[in-house]
Amino acid sequence: MNIDKLIEKYKEHKNDTGSVGVQIILLTGQIADLVKHLKEHKKDHDSRRGLLKMVNKRRKLLNYLSKIEPEKYQKIIADLKLKK
Repeated sequence: MNIDKLIEKYKEHKNDTGSVGVQIILLTGQIADLVKHLKEHKKDHDSRRGLLKMVNKRRKLLNYLSKIEPEKYQKIIADLKLKK
């Protein structure tokens, strides 16, 4: 999964970092990095809490996107290989 290519695909203008699709993609990249960190550092509970907050924020953004733009939601879910 290449985050940069997905951002290029879903951004709405040149310097877009705030649209819902781009935020979901950025959060997914951060979540993947944090999961890799937590596999090595199992007792890092502060990072685990941050991971849970990120996952929750991504879920809220995905729920919002599914209500506003269902087609875009389905495309992002497929591109990121997320479970519904």
